Amino acid sequence: MEYKKIDLGSYNLHLINTDKFKTVSIRINFKRKVKKNELTKRSLLSRVLLESSMEYKSKRLLEIKTEELYTLSIDSSSYISGNYLIFSLYSTFLNNKYTEENQLKNCIDFILQILLNPNIEQKKFDKESFNLAVLALKEQLERQIEDPSYYSSIRADEEMDKTSSLSFNASGYLEDIDKIDEKNLYDCYLSMLKSDLIDIFVIGDIDNEEIKQEFTKKFKIKTIKKPSETHILSYNKFRKRVKTVREKKPFEQSKLIINFKVEDLTKFESEYVMRVYSFILGGGPNSKLFKEVREKNSLCYSINSSYLPVFNIFKIKAGINKEAFKKCVSLIKKELKNMEKGLYDEEDILAAKSTYISSFESTGDNPNSIMGTYISHEYLDYDLIEDRIKNIDKVNKDMVVSISKKIHLDTIYLLEGDIEGDNNE
Repeated sequence: MEYKKIDLGSYNLHLINTDKFKTVSIRINFKRKVKKNELTKRSLLSRVLLESSMEYKSKRLLEIKTEELYTLSIDSSSYISGNYLIFSLYSTFLNNKYTEENQLKNCIDFILQILLNPNIEQKKFDKESFNLAVLALKEQLERQIEDPSYYSSIRADEEMDKTSSLSFNASGYLEDIDKIDEKNLYDCYLSMLKSDLIDIFVIGDIDNEEIKQEFTKKFKIKTIKKPSETHILSYNKFRKRVKTVREKKPFEQSKLIINFKVEDLTKFESEYVMRVYSFILGGGPNSKLFKEVREKNSLCYSINSSYLPVFNIFKIKAGINKEAFKKCVSLIKKELKNMEKGLYDEEDILAAKSTYISSFESTGDNPNSIMGTYISHEYLDYDLIEDRIKNIDKVNKDMVVSISKKIHLDTIYLLEGDIEGDNNE
């Protein structure tokens, strides 16, 4: 596998050359500093661009064209990465070797047709395409509100800090949709093309010079490239008194979310030590939380922990019986103290390392996973796969004990289901 980064002035082209796959995958990322009032527009934009274009006036015509291109797949999303909001258009298609000579050229033409030649009339998005995108986004946002797992997680983040991008919904907000029309959404699109930082990632058995020529010729974007700042949030204040919030909603299940702020970590601690810590505490059926809270005391039907590196947040999530709230929190705090004291075995650390090495190794079996490692390498300065496998093995017990003192309990949130049937089964 060979990697090359090419500075093309207004954007960077990242080429990952490998003969492991029959496909070529392309991801075009536009990123800017996240602002809450732009989230709904950008989310809607990711939908409307896939409804039609100037050449393909309906979604059905787009679908017919993807079939002609040997079932090319194309999708888009808008997501938050710490301090940045990223609009991403991504596509996968068969390599020329398995189709026809002009497959690569034709697929890139189609992708850029969708991105750069949207269905516009009088400097506005096509009304029908716009309305279809609005309807789909409203349905998505309504489903999120009705999902207790999603709702509890976002509410816990809001209670922690409503001003932080951690608590923002990248999909947007229902109350903002009516403020958007075909004209101001088109203005949002033009602003993205003009001012966002742009990266294009390509992976496959490719000719680097051919890819470079295709994008140089067809992707004529004149943005002013600014230096990218860190994606990763940091904190200089930590709560002296933990914030506890209980909220009732008509759900059958009760959800417990415990949020922690993490002090500034070294690159090694963030990439490797926190992974081991989280796995031992709440990474699966052999974790401390699962054994103590679920197996031994039967206080929950699910429990796990996770670390969100771009937000410097550590989370514990559990599905519990609301009557067991206090005891459950007490046992979780006990296990956190045990982590600080190093009350676990070397076998726990070895199991964590083995699990993550296996996950790193399996990354090489999927082009999108490989591309993801290069995106995190570019945006977060994370190591590539080979170095990750080597470095995870350097983590020892002293490091895990030390990092546990950098994890500060901030907010405890309980979503109390008040429909009959709330239990721990």
